[in-house]
Amino acid sequence: MAFVPNGLARAAVRFKPAAFAGTFVALMMASLIVAACGILLETGLRASVPPTRYAGAPVVAAADQEVHFVTGSGESRSESSTPLPDRARLDASLVAKAASAPGARTAVADVTFPVRSGGKDVTAHGWGSTAFTGEKLGAGRAPHPGEVALATPGAAVGDRVTLTTADGPRDFRVSGTVRAAQGGVPTAWFADSEAVRVSGHPGRIDAVAVLPKAGVSDATLKSQVAQAIGGKAEVHTGDDRGAAESSALAYAKEMLTALGGSFGGIAALTAVFTAAGTVALSVGQRAREYALLRAIGTTPRQIRRTIATETLLVAPLAGAVGVLPGIALATWWFGQLKEKGAIPEAVDLSLSPLPLAAAVGVAVLTALGAGFMAARRPSRIKPGQALSEASVERVRLGWIRTPLGVAAAVGGAALSGIAASTSGDDAANAALGVVMLFMLAVALLGPLVARACAALFGLPLRRADASGFLAAANSRTNARRLASAITPIVLAMAFSSVLVFMHTSEDQVAADQQREGITADHIVTSDTGLAPGALAEARGTDGVTSAVGLLKTSVLVPVGSGGDRWLQSASTQGVTGTAADLTKVQDLSVKTGTLTLGRGEIAVDAALARSAHVQTGDRLALHLPDGTKASPRIVATYGRGLGLSQVTLPAADLKQHVTSAFSTELWARGGSARDLSGLGTLKDRDGYATAQSLDRELNAWANTTMAAVLGGFAAVAAVNTLVMTVLDRRRELGTLRLIGSTRRQVLRMIRWEALIVAVAGIVIGSAIALATLVPMMNGLTGESPYIPPLVYGSFVAAILLLGLAATTIPARRALKSTV
Repeated sequence: MAFVPNGLARAAVRFKPAAFAGTFVALMMASLIVAACGILLETGLRASVPPTRYAGAPVVAAADQEVHFVTGSGESRSESSTPLPDRARLDASLVAKAASAPGARTAVADVTFPVRSGGKDVTAHGWGSTAFTGEKLGAGRAPHPGEVALATPGAAVGDRVTLTTADGPRDFRVSGTVRAAQGGVPTAWFADSEAVRVSGHPGRIDAVAVLPKAGVSDATLKSQVAQAIGGKAEVHTGDDRGAAESSALAYAKEMLTALGGSFGGIAALTAVFTAAGTVALSVGQRAREYALLRAIGTTPRQIRRTIATETLLVAPLAGAVGVLPGIALATWWFGQLKEKGAIPEAVDLSLSPLPLAAAVGVAVLTALGAGFMAARRPSRIKPGQALSEASVERVRLGWIRTPLGVAAAVGGAALSGIAASTSGDDAANAALGVVMLFMLAVALLGPLVARACAALFGLPLRRADASGFLAAANSRTNARRLASAITPIVLAMAFSSVLVFMHTSEDQVAADQQREGITADHIVTSDTGLAPGALAEARGTDGVTSAVGLLKTSVLVPVGSGGDRWLQSASTQGVTGTAADLTKVQDLSVKTGTLTLGRGEIAVDAALARSAHVQTGDRLALHLPDGTKASPRIVATYGRGLGLSQVTLPAADLKQHVTSAFSTELWARGGSARDLSGLGTLKDRDGYATAQSLDRELNAWANTTMAAVLGGFAAVAAVNTLVMTVLDRRRELGTLRLIGSTRRQVLRMIRWEALIVAVAGIVIGSAIALATLVPMMNGLTGESPYIPPLVYGSFVAAILLLGLAATTIPARRALKSTV
């Protein structure tokens, strides 16, 4: 008798496969989500970029390209790392220290910076870098101070060329020429000392490349250099040298770990939660079988073993099948991020057995846990009571889930109130907890919620025809079945709405602020930077009454409160020109203080000031683009930072902290488009749209994709649940046909029930989304959420169509088998 439960489990799967198909699909989808997010997380943790520029330098010392922000102290101390907007640099004195390492043959100061020659962009370096990059002179000699070696078309030894550096235009003699590679960018090499001086970062260098003496290994030289520089730089060898070339890898790792970790955690919990509900539904649908087994003497232990065996027969296979589309999803997602420039081309997707095994393990553990919980009652109940409850659904709720559900609902309401009373990122963070708590409450109080929805939405059907009346009655008396279908629909509607409408709201506010804040008649832009004389030329153009140059970048600002603080990237404009000229081309909508542009002064967006808990007159501790700490005094706050720039300060305070000190935009009032068109790409106020930062573009795309993944998963779960419930009702549908109901009447009843489920899920999901979005957007933008009618309508239409299709199609098949 000990092996009977295993035989029962195999027989159940073999002879009633439809009962397990829904469980298989749910567990497969859970495995898919976990596998995809796990692969992205592993890639983020292991990502590396093979060195290109430093491929010939075995050891490279460079500054840390991340800011490490510490909060709290003692046991409450925590540290977070944020990639820098621009390159962090080293003190040039470290070159001599690195060269003093016993195994070092030479140490070279490496700098890379832009210069301009006759309106063309040229990349500049120090000549010493050719020791590890390998360029050779085609003619002439290495440059001395006041000279330059060129790899540009038409350059000849002895020529005089004018190069515009951060210090302005200056003449240089061409001392040598280098044969440019096919398709290579124009390049200039200065004497090492002069390169550091004219780079725009006096006394600062990008990195130190160290070349070894004969017989010295890379590991030995790395240890010696690290000791020589005394911890003032990070020392890299191997593929780690790629991280020293730019901060792109740090940004890529942060995004991948956020997608795989933060979103992956939410997605995995959602998938596990939904899959567990499907497993519980599958067990509950066979309550009559378990009641009969209990009546003929099967022990509780045998019932539990049977359910566990059924789970182990289905879950591992479902998990393994889900891994394959999970790999495909991760590959597609990773490829999209590469196309959008968020991930360097040299980074490859990491694929190891670990996330795949974790996905299968999660599917198995989810099924076992859900099966065990669902088996508790049918295994413990008395045989007579089991037969009674198998015929009529139990009304009373459990004494554990009801208090927990009520607590979750109260917590969600309380957190919503807290979010509404706070501002900035505090409100946004609190609002994210609202959706999770309300979703948990819906899941735990599902039967109560379903019964209330059936009573409310079924009220009009009670006065309808027989099909409508039966649909309303079925919905009221089978609340548990109804709840299992409503929950995934609520999940899909709530999460998708929050993720999508959060960005539509931000974009709408940004567009409104741009439309009201741009008062310039003409805007000249250049991705590589405008010529230093462009501003003076614009001011001298006939009809131009005001003009300013803008250097667009980002700074890192500490936001949050208490121990929950972090560094937030804030869009920044460095202004070349007077505050009076700026106010004529931009209406920032100053809220407090007076806008001035003195050295050491700063104006910030009012919402950012609230998040940072500062006000006019305070000093704002921030990190400039290269990581340098600064504390400028706030002279004004304004209201249109989301559409224009969140931080405004003099360009002079920024130029030494960015790779390119050239202004990227020129805003002018008056003048003609024809006269200004020669300065760069020209747009008028109506045609100009502020280019979003890479972070914002990627966040918008990532949130939309996450909404599609979560919403799609929840939609499949809802369809899966609806199909399971309809197929389980073959006997009920057959009975209705036997007592005289027509096929059309039965199908109409099924459609009405599907509409009750879909409408209930839409209404509850929309309510949860609004409870989340209203305080979130009020804190982030000070405005109400913007919900595009067509987008919301498409969500509603999709749910209604899926609900009707998922019930009507299996109902037609079920009716055919009963005739």
